[in-house]
Amino acid sequence: MLGLPERAVVFGLARSGRAAAAALERRGVQVVGVDRTLGNDADERVLDGTGLLVKSPGVPGEVPLVAAARGRGIPVWSEVELGARLLPNPIVGVTGTNGKTTTAELLGAIFQAAGRGAAVAGNVGTALCALDGRLPTEDWIVCELSSFQLEDVHELRPRVAILLNLEPDHLDRHGSLDRYLGAKLRVFRRQGPGDAAIVPRGFRAVPGQARRIEFHGADPLPAEPRIPGAHNRENAAAATAAARALGIEEAAIARALTTFPGVEHRLEPVAEIRGVHYVNDSKATNTAAARRGLAAHEGPVRLILGGSLKDEPFEPLAAAIGSNVRGVYLIGEAADRLAAALDARGVAYRRSGDLAGAVGAAAAAAEPGETVLLSPACASYDQFENFERRGEEFRRLVKNLGG
Repeated sequence: MLGLPERAVVFGLARSGRAAAAALERRGVQVVGVDRTLGNDADERVLDGTGLLVKSPGVPGEVPLVAAARGRGIPVWSEVELGARLLPNPIVGVTGTNGKTTTAELLGAIFQAAGRGAAVAGNVGTALCALDGRLPTEDWIVCELSSFQLEDVHELRPRVAILLNLEPDHLDRHGSLDRYLGAKLRVFRRQGPGDAAIVPRGFRAVPGQARRIEFHGADPLPAEPRIPGAHNRENAAAATAAARALGIEEAAIARALTTFPGVEHRLEPVAEIRGVHYVNDSKATNTAAARRGLAAHEGPVRLILGGSLKDEPFEPLAAAIGSNVRGVYLIGEAADRLAAALDARGVAYRRSGDLAGAVGAAAAAAEPGETVLLSPACASYDQFENFERRGEEFRRLVKNLGG
């Protein structure tokens, strides 16, 4: 039995926080909403009489109010933890540094092709708690899980858990690669012998008691995926391994692989204008994702980089910029650090200030057959609310180029 308290604090009132509050209120729990915009995020009096604090993923675990709750012995759950406890549905958890959204949505398409009920939720799109009361209990949930969401899970038990890859990311939040890894591996911790842990071939041992299944980008698949790039074949291999573990037939997997078009803001073709292709990869919010975006383009590229900093080194990205990159356009808070890394590799660049300046400069210089690629390798919070807004602005700017 869940055993909810009479009163709970929900910290962070964006998408996931609002869904958590609504789910609690449906069960008669008195909810106190806390948010920076309300000005009560540092008022410890909100904890008086509280039996639970549900934390949105954007709220760091070290903020004073969360620390005070822990100090008082008040349980701290992520929104995903709450949703997993409320919903009786079996869960497939998908985590990793890159490819989470693509793999989760592809798995959703595989379930659909197999005629099996499933919903996709989690880090991008629908909050897990928003599915409360909306699904038949036998339907599966494919849940994309970020490291922020996994920080405060305790009883979450995915029947199938997938770790796609692990590269440095969010070090400004986690403080070290070990802590980032520790958050990711929590997805496996509560798994039992009847569950499946899907991991890259040769990856270290993971916690929990699940059956280990390894995947690799070169694995045989029932069909080649429609979405391009070696990284997407890795995503397809992971999704296929999970689907097979769930007993989904090969024909359904093949149908989904050959029809799934990919996700918004991830190597998304936007337009071809006067022979120049424009590609929106705004979801590439770290250097590993940007390197994958570059690797997917063998032809000439004009690359837009920059945004807000995440304490990630840019040297590996600079080293990956090959001779096919005809121009680099820097924007946002990260421009100085990107410039230093590019200078060290002798890579020429132009400082464009903001996205509009970069798109305009790249479009003016681009020749037919080239691709203008927004693959920024950075978060968006210096100039945009999130990477979706950045991608939408890129689309708008490109549309205006075509008149």
